[in-house]
Formats: sequence, C-alpha cells, structure tokens
Amino acid sequence: MANGNLREHLSGAGKDTPVLSWEQRLQIAVDAAQAFEYLHEGCKPPIIHRDVKTSNILLDGKLQAKVADFGLSRFMPSESRTIVSTQVAGTPGYLDPEYYISNNLNEKSDVYAFGIVLLELVTGHPAIIPGHENTHLVDWLSPRLAGGEIRSIVDSRLNGDFNPNSAWKLVETAMACVPRSSIQRPTMSQVVADLKECLQMEMHRNKSASQSRTYQDTASSANSIDLFAVELDVSMPHAR
Repeated sequence: MANGNLREHLSGAGKDTPVLSWEQRLQIAVDAAQAFEYLHEGCKPPIIHRDVKTSNILLDGKLQAKVADFGLSRFMPSESRTIVSTQVAGTPGYLDPEYYISNNLNEKSDVYAFGIVLLELVTGHPAIIPGHENTHLVDWLSPRLAGGEIRSIVDSRLNGDFNPNSAWKLVETAMACVPRSSIQRPTMSQVVADLKECLQMEMHRNKSASQSRTYQDTASSANSIDLFAVELDVSMPHAR
C-alpha cells in the first residue's frame, strides 16, 4: 500500500514519514471502524477479524484506511453470536482478555482490539510500551486519565494542535471498548457514530481557524492598501 501501515506512521519509523494530524487520525479511525462494522453487521454470515491491530490497517495514497490480513478471521454462526474456539489466536496487547480466558470468541473481541488501536491513535504509543517494563497501553493511560489533563495523553508530536473536546471524546470511545467483560463493550456501529462525532468537532475547529486566517489576511491586505495610498498621496508632487 502506498503509505504503508498505521503503526509505521504512529511510530515515525521512516525519516520522511510526516506526523499524522489530528483530523487525519480521526478520519483513519472512521474508515477502519466502518470496515469492521461491515464485517460484523453487513456480511452474511458475520466475520470476526481476530487480529485487529495498527499494522493491519493499511493506508493508501490519500491516507484512506484499508483493513488487511484475514488469515485468522472466522465466520460467526448465524444461530449463535459466540464461537467456542479451540485455540486462542491474536496479537499480544490486542487480545481480548475474556476471549483469552474463556476461549469464547465473538465480535466484541474485535471491538476490544480496536479500542487499543484508538488509544494508539491518541497517544502515539504502541499497545505494549517498551521501556516501561512492557506496560500495556491501558495500564499506562489509566492513572493519567485521573489527572484530567488531555495534553499529557495526546501524542506530543501534535504540539497541542487538536480540539480538546474531540480528544476527550476519542479517549472515552476507546476506553468504552476495553472493559474486561465483552457485554459492556459497544457494537462497532456505536463506535462509528462516536468517531464521526469526534471528526466533526475537529473539522469544525479547522474550518473556524481557516476562516479566521482568511479574515486576518484580508484585513492585513486592506491595511496595506490604505497605507500605500497614504504614502502615495504624501510622496506625489502637487501640481502648481
């Protein structure tokens, strides 16, 4: 894929890889969530991906997200919303704890893993943070949420260039996906709705900022014209 995968962008693996803006991150989240929503609710029978992670979210030339690697995916029986899996499969850091303990797989296992993806989009950190005794991202984030300062949570490479309300909404959406009990997690359609709300907040902020810059540029140009006219009037010789 033209722009590699999401993990590469969040880690800054390539020297020429630009930092994803907040709006770009939200759009990627919406694109990916809609893909998983389709797998869970649009496919007959529904499909559980089973390996949702940032390295399996590919980005095309326009940074549109595409879900990849269906090697572990399973069809969900129409008569049941749960699959009893004989072998747990997935990636450490993204693995649904309920599924890991019980071997019972359902679409909420994908929701859990996608919640971790959302936290990676917020923080820029991987699911398992190296250098912190391999701390899980949820465990790293929990005490920081208590502090109530969103700038201490959001990827510092953004330099504060984001809508705080949008950021809090994204964190809340992500945390709603990761309870240990699957019944407490939202559906992917609910996640999509929340992410679209986050994106609208940020797009509104960017639109307002753009309009403000346009107004300032127009005012600056008008002042320059007025000043030029004054200077011209002063410098031109008067007819005798």
